[in-house]
Amino acid sequence: MFLWGTSPNLGTGRFRHVTRGDRAVKNFDHLSVARGHQEIAVTTHADSEPLPALGARVRELRRARGLTLAQLAGSAGLTHGFLSKLERGLASPSIASLGEIARSLGTSQVELLAGQTTGVPGAPATQVQRAGEGTTGAYGSGRARLLTSGTRRLQPMEYEGDNTDPGAYFSHAEDEFIHVTAGRVIVDLGPEGAVTLGPGDSVYVSGGVPHRWSTGGEEPYRLFIVKEGTRTL
Repeated sequence: MFLWGTSPNLGTGRFRHVTRGDRAVKNFDHLSVARGHQEIAVTTHADSEPLPALGARVRELRRARGLTLAQLAGSAGLTHGFLSKLERGLASPSIASLGEIARSLGTSQVELLAGQTTGVPGAPATQVQRAGEGTTGAYGSGRARLLTSGTRRLQPMEYEGDNTDPGAYFSHAEDEFIHVTAGRVIVDLGPEGAVTLGPGDSVYVSGGVPHRWSTGGEEPYRLFIVKEGTRTL
């Protein structure tokens, strides 16, 4: 259960979408993100408006990671043509595809969608965000609430999960700080080994170190995460 006062914002409606050059009919999901107490729906069906800001964000991160369209498409299990259309705002991803794109770029679904929905190129020198405000959405196998908006050097967030399967590794150029606020979590740091953390424990992960996590107990766990802004490889 998501505990931060905003309703879950990834729906389950399914729609049909056909892309040119691909005769197969693909089913896509309903996406939505919440900003403050307002839920913003992004419906990925054939009649919906394209998402140029999301495509621009994907292209920006791909270039920052030094990846070609073909490389990102291969890593995410998508076709070169579909990814090209996505970056140009001519196609929208399914929930599953968005997750694979995010993983391949070393980011999360909610961060990609936050860039798509807020579209804030700059930010004031100070910013107050109240409890219950902030974009919420999927982050790997769990959910996160972003604690700031706009372009910042740091991206703090709250995270909650109860997954027993750690899933695929995340790896990115940015440093990341992880602090456990509730529950127990097993953090797998790839070649650095795994560590079990409880409330009050923290781990600092330098850029480039693969990492993933899963529950270390029967109760959901909660994390406070701070990530650096996007670095160029």
